[in-house]
Amino acid sequence: MSFINYSSREINCKIVYYGPGLCGKTTNLQYIYRRTSPEQKGKLISLATETERTLFFDFLPLALGDIKGFKVRFHLYTVPGQVFYAASRKLILKGVDGVVFVADSQIERMDANIESLEDLRINLAEQGYELERLPFTMQYNKRDLPNIAPLEEMNSLLNPDGAPWFEAVAIRGTGVIDTLKSVGRDILRELRKHY
Repeated sequence: MSFINYSSREINCKIVYYGPGLCGKTTNLQYIYRRTSPEQKGKLISLATETERTLFFDFLPLALGDIKGFKVRFHLYTVPGQVFYAASRKLILKGVDGVVFVADSQIERMDANIESLEDLRINLAEQGYELERLPFTMQYNKRDLPNIAPLEEMNSLLNPDGAPWFEAVAIRGTGVIDTLKSVGRDILRELRKHY
């Protein structure tokens, strides 16, 4: 649910990067942060406990446009991927405007991808959201590794509804910006329907 700041003439939107542990969510955000000019971004904040970490920062994308004279500011979050951090993931999804699901392309991680995607659906439903009604982009990360699942199989198992998807090697930045632009455009399209 976007938040409008009338004094700064900004619409604030929340994008959550979701996926299993060690799939590349943090790497995505770190790459985006490094590639965003200092005057367009806030601080990269890491909320860490002894056993988990959540990253957050906001930025103002100039290329994606504005809505009725309001600039759109995106706030990007990662969730802790490990299954036992369910409460943290639910909290971070509160008020979400768009989701990027980062899937680990390694064959041996497919069960973790499926479990995490189901967890996402459950957590969204508990807050009154349906994944199919949210701006949603799928990223197939780690495509540079030797033991990866074919794209057709990944789409069949993880993306049967045909959401936009991108191949990625987040550690190199491949596919990272395309993924963000995709979900960002979908969020702007939704905003224009309501404002």
